[in-house]
Amino acid sequence: MQSQDVAPRHPRSASRPAAGVEQAEAALVEHYPRLVRIAYLVLPPGLGRSRRVLSAHSLTQRALPRGRSAASAIPAQSRGDDGDPGYAYLRRQVLRTALEAGRAAKRGPWPRRAALPPLLPQVWGLRLFPRSGGADELALDQRLASLPAPARAAYVLRGLERLPDAVVRQVLASAGVADPGAALRQADRLPARHALLESPEFDPCSLQARPTDLLRRRQHTRAALAAAAALAVCGALVALPGGGWGPDGAAAPAYAQNPAAEAALDPGRLTRAAPAAWRTSARLDFSVWPARGDLTGDTALLRRALAVWARPGGAVRVSATPGTASGGPAGPPQLLYAGTVDAARVVILHDGLRIVRYAEPQGSTAGAALDFARVDGASGPEASAVVLDRSDGNVRYLTAPWVRAAAQRDLLKPSSAALDLGLSDGVTGPLAGTARQTGACTSWRVLRLTGDGGSQLLSDLGELVPARLTTGRPAAPHGAAGAAGLRAWAPFACALGAVRGQGVRSVNAWRFAEQPLPGSGGTAAWVCTRTETWRGAGPRVLAQVRVPGGTYGAVAARAEDVPACGARDPHVLAGVLWKSRTDTWYLLAAGDADTASVTATGGVSATASGPLLAARAEQGTRAELKGTLKGGGALEALH
Repeated sequence: MQSQDVAPRHPRSASRPAAGVEQAEAALVEHYPRLVRIAYLVLPPGLGRSRRVLSAHSLTQRALPRGRSAASAIPAQSRGDDGDPGYAYLRRQVLRTALEAGRAAKRGPWPRRAALPPLLPQVWGLRLFPRSGGADELALDQRLASLPAPARAAYVLRGLERLPDAVVRQVLASAGVADPGAALRQADRLPARHALLESPEFDPCSLQARPTDLLRRRQHTRAALAAAAALAVCGALVALPGGGWGPDGAAAPAYAQNPAAEAALDPGRLTRAAPAAWRTSARLDFSVWPARGDLTGDTALLRRALAVWARPGGAVRVSATPGTASGGPAGPPQLLYAGTVDAARVVILHDGLRIVRYAEPQGSTAGAALDFARVDGASGPEASAVVLDRSDGNVRYLTAPWVRAAAQRDLLKPSSAALDLGLSDGVTGPLAGTARQTGACTSWRVLRLTGDGGSQLLSDLGELVPARLTTGRPAAPHGAAGAAGLRAWAPFACALGAVRGQGVRSVNAWRFAEQPLPGSGGTAAWVCTRTETWRGAGPRVLAQVRVPGGTYGAVAARAEDVPACGARDPHVLAGVLWKSRTDTWYLLAAGDADTASVTATGGVSATASGPLLAARAEQGTRAELKGTLKGGGALEALH
């Protein structure tokens, strides 16, 4: 029998006879898990995981043709589709009904049948949903949710079914997609992480079960008929202007009630860490931050913050760092702060994976803002500060309870004194921000925090959580707050502006080589800076060189999504053209200390033993660099 994790493949035949209902039924039994998975992935994410599971099973079971007579034969598939006719027919029907579930009704007030809750199967008293995956699956699920249904279908047919684009177009067209080409182009926006589609995160046949609200069920059992009548009346009122549940501050109206969701939005159920919990905790992370601020007892403010988080209104300004889900809380979150900051009321919440900041002007809910940042796995220095407020180009931070002092430093002036910011209930004084710095880079102000674990440097990159700055070899980076770390960062600080708003977790600067320059030109310093993100993907690597007399480092090479200069691959090789004082051009190349030899080919032909190479070159020459490691491995140059 075909495994559910392998796309069905059948040999071509010279002639394709029509397939009967029995063949379709056999295909349904054999490939049922895969068909349900396709339906689950294509159905609208807004249905919720539990309802998507039931709807996926329902529309898959309805895919069989009605009747068992010979007249209900299934047409043979068009050329280019290797699947057997029975399976291909079922897949087309599943796609058609899943796509219909995401479309609005063409005419009249009634929704399409596929958009309604399934009649069968039904599960009473339980919520069913697939097993949770990892961070990669969560990121893919969020990206799929941002695509229209035809584009999701195109991505699934490519990745799960392994169909070429020509066949994908045919299948989409037969399923009722008006523009299959546009769907494929939209699917191209997502990275080809096709293997993730077969993970348990997207398997509606391997489920977890949780009860609905047991107390509410018990209380309402005897009043079922009365509750149904009341629900009908409420539904009618919602349809009327001004009727139904109204908006809560800047939140959108709530047209449906769910016991689990209501529990997550109850300010009385917010979790709060004990003030001294961090002193005895095995980990120093956001979970041990106590609730601070002068408004932690303002139930109305907390209710508005939770309601806007769950259903932000159209006037709410919502932002999220790349790879951060912006959906509502799965359960009661933790309160970190609620207070007044610079003429605004601010609430900071933490749900274990994200930091969420809600802010509204004093005396009004108009102009509310909601910001999300991913912080899963943060501990120690990475969980030391959160942006509390931005005003007039300045930033105030809420710091961890283990932070004893906060100061401001200018990275471009490593010998200058630090400016004390002060701390009041964990809130720093205003620090000049760099998130919107424009023009010439003449300063780069960073936050220095001092606590039980020493001092750390954090840089504002326009996000809720500042990025940690480190120095040292990739396998063992350390904080950059010391004199040596400040000197190492000074020539390269302005390069941080290129990674603003990218979900940056940390940036490490590693001086991997020092190279004597030809013609007694002094010594050049080679530094590799590697930017790590909270989502894991998209690391950015820069190889920079600073020559004598230069204030800043010059970028020699850059790369993204490579392991070089990181813990997994702690090696780097880069090159640059340099003009000496005598106007002679040279190709300079440098690798880390584990480099046994460097070879240049193309516009320059030269080989050097060891990690350094300097060869005469012409202006504008292009050369290819290769390196050999002392252990015998090959070393590719950054480009």
